[in-house]
Amino acid sequence: MTTTSFHLNLRVAFVVAGVATCALVSTSTSSAATAATAAAPPAGTNLAPVKSYLLRHTALLTQFTRDFRSSANRYYAAAKADGFDYDELGSTNRASVARQLALAKSLWIRGNPYYEQVEGVVAGTPSLAVYDVILDAGSSAKEDPASAVPFDLKLRNGKVLRKPGNLYNLTEGMLWGTRPDLVAAKADLDGDGKVEFGEVLPDAHAFAAAADAFVLYAAKLDRSAKAWKPTASDAFTSVVVMVPTMSEYFGQWKVSRFVLGDSAKGDSFNVVSRLSDIGDILGGLRVIYAGIGPAIAKVDPQQHAQTKRELDALWTYVAKLKGQERAGKRFTPNQADTLGRAAQERATAIAGQVTQAAALLKVTIAQ
Repeated sequence: MTTTSFHLNLRVAFVVAGVATCALVSTSTSSAATAATAAAPPAGTNLAPVKSYLLRHTALLTQFTRDFRSSANRYYAAAKADGFDYDELGSTNRASVARQLALAKSLWIRGNPYYEQVEGVVAGTPSLAVYDVILDAGSSAKEDPASAVPFDLKLRNGKVLRKPGNLYNLTEGMLWGTRPDLVAAKADLDGDGKVEFGEVLPDAHAFAAAADAFVLYAAKLDRSAKAWKPTASDAFTSVVVMVPTMSEYFGQWKVSRFVLGDSAKGDSFNVVSRLSDIGDILGGLRVIYAGIGPAIAKVDPQQHAQTKRELDALWTYVAKLKGQERAGKRFTPNQADTLGRAAQERATAIAGQVTQAAALLKVTIAQ
């Protein structure tokens, strides 16, 4: 990522400091959250649907990563057969390679929402948040050591990429060319005589290693999700931490190709609009709120009704913008700023209401 917000730092702070590179990830919670885990949830709380929702998506994510790795391995085998001569790969074997990369890109686009729809659960839960850093939110060490991913990539040629960035951004960058350091060559993959956005040959070693890591960490998230016993503290924390991230997300949208077109310089969020991601994230947060809303209603029915109404309205607001964009509307950077401020104001109010409800219910918000 090119920017790091307070909310990203808060999510990264959930992760155990000093995780050993490429070691089994460990996580921790605050003593307050641990105490909350042992306490009975407030009457009306029902988090079983939240866990079921998470597990459906981690199953989809693990299957996506396996299919994606198979695609990466086929590309690697083709590159190896040509002695990693990318000029040869992009000319003599252009049609075959173009099909392989088109499949990889299609899989990536289809697999993107599988995580985004549960990012609110994963990133907002202290015991799971490390996977958000690894899969979707962590920066590279070069960009920001404080929010960098806790892993290195060891390539099959022996090279090591030190904390190279999260796996979605990493693979997007190498497949569409916004990470030139991971691209071996440009190529006219569709044979129209022009080299356009996305017509690149990723470094086969980096592509294979990233795909391997995708499978590894998606499987670890799935196992951790299965073992997770959701608490009221987890649910309230997720909403309070993840809803007020609108300014960060709209800022990323503002500098992407969806707003700036060919003048965009960022290395991520150029293939799937950040508006789609925001809608998916808010959709997951609505699932979480449905699990705690009845408990809030027991102590303050008016506040519950207001919070639900405003959370639904925020989701609708983003969905409307997404629909306009898909219909061909190109927003300007100034409009993106204005829209992001409006979304952030709504989100901050919602988070404040949920924080107040947590205090009434004596539910701890993890820090």
